[in-house]
Amino acid sequence: MSQRTERRGGIHVDQSDLLCKKGCGYYGNAAWLGLCSKCWREEYHRVRQKQIQDDWALAEKLQREEEAAYASSHGPQTQSQSTAPQPHPGHASLGPFSKFEEKKTNEKTRKVTTVKKFFSPSSRSAPKKETPEGKTPSPSINRRASLDTDQVTKDFADFLKNLQKPGREIQKQCRAFIVNMSGKKDLGADELSECVQDFYQNLADRLMGHFKGSSESVEQVMDQVEKYIMTRLYKSVFCPETTDDEKKDLATQTRIRALHWVTIEMLCVSMDEEIPEVSENVVKAITDVIEMDSKRVPRDKLGCITRCSKHIFGAIKITKNEPASADDFLPALIYIVLKANPPRLQSNIQYITRFCNPSRLMTGEDGYYFTNLCCATAFIEKLDAQSLNLSPEEFERYMSGQASPRCNASEGDWSRSEAPPTPTNPVLAQLNHNLEALSGLSSRQSALMEAARSLQADLLSWPESVQREVDGVVEKYPLEVHSRTVSAIDDNNVDNDNLPPPLTPQVFAG
Repeated sequence: MSQRTERRGGIHVDQSDLLCKKGCGYYGNAAWLGLCSKCWREEYHRVRQKQIQDDWALAEKLQREEEAAYASSHGPQTQSQSTAPQPHPGHASLGPFSKFEEKKTNEKTRKVTTVKKFFSPSSRSAPKKETPEGKTPSPSINRRASLDTDQVTKDFADFLKNLQKPGREIQKQCRAFIVNMSGKKDLGADELSECVQDFYQNLADRLMGHFKGSSESVEQVMDQVEKYIMTRLYKSVFCPETTDDEKKDLATQTRIRALHWVTIEMLCVSMDEEIPEVSENVVKAITDVIEMDSKRVPRDKLGCITRCSKHIFGAIKITKNEPASADDFLPALIYIVLKANPPRLQSNIQYITRFCNPSRLMTGEDGYYFTNLCCATAFIEKLDAQSLNLSPEEFERYMSGQASPRCNASEGDWSRSEAPPTPTNPVLAQLNHNLEALSGLSSRQSALMEAARSLQADLLSWPESVQREVDGVVEKYPLEVHSRTVSAIDDNNVDNDNLPPPLTPQVFAG
């Protein structure tokens, strides 16, 4: 949709490129070739009217040619027939004209669906796909969808009660529209979108008269109408069989998987995931963009995109300590999409484009963030070596899996910086830290085991050395024991003689 410019400092998209190409001031959309919803519908109707006029001209030309051919084949009879009374319309003689009139009527009344021929040739209606055997929806999924539908229906009825008489009329029109749409399952995605958008426009116009021009009140009602209608129609209009949305989903998923090696430095993203708050915002942004596929209402899907974008802005602000700019946002959004690889990304973008209340895509933050998501998706599809400041050879090696920028960085072959960058993913950073710790523990364990073996040898040799020293001392200084007479302890006590027996001490010879 918009023309992007890549530079070494990051990916840059002029804000003017996000706006409608007709200069109306609203946001454009890639599915509408850069036009906003309003200008696209005007262009759609203009081309349709031109095609109807061309069909009329062709029908008249064919009629003249067939009349001339009929006149030349019947010769003079034509003149007599021109003056004769006209037969009954059902007469056999008017068979060729009757067939032509029927053909011309069909040309006039058929719904002209050639606008895609003028804008996107690849979106012609494809034949219906056969449902693969065994791929029936899970009963639990069907039950959940039924419960969600019942709850939305109840909420819608409760909301309309506050509007009293207009509420009953709105409910009646919505039910009639859903019944009408249920009989148009064979229509292409563009025709289904046109029916829904026409209903939105007609209902909004009538509500503007009721609410006396209060656009805020009209938007509140239209949000509830969109929620009710699209919840009921979701299964039949999301990724319809007449489109190639599913094929585009698989191609996008395969493309993102092939780009798994793209690093945050290559995209020049201003986010430092080693900061815990930044890492938390990145995880929340990834969760939000993945959660988009679980929503059934276009507005709810837009809400997931908006929340994802706000988390990205928060992560950039924490990293830079200043508010994020638009040039910071788009590369970060591309990085988040590459990390998340959201399921059915193309189908969700197309679903929002076709069936969302157009006012939400034309203005406001929802429209801005959705336009940037479309730009990010288009950038990923066209991403090349120049976009990442790589040589074509490097890009091809990384895409084929023959090399990895992370491996090259560990070998000192990082071409974009003098020193290999530290991993920005906190999980990888923690893993590298643990590996370094394990390597240090291994060397310390080896040194400890060597010291233990040395201590063991010292302990084994120590008793022998002690014994040798003792033997040497004994040999050098032999022990001599002299015998002597043992006397009583109190032998020298002169008072012993005065003691009467048997207290008189007695001395025994040893």
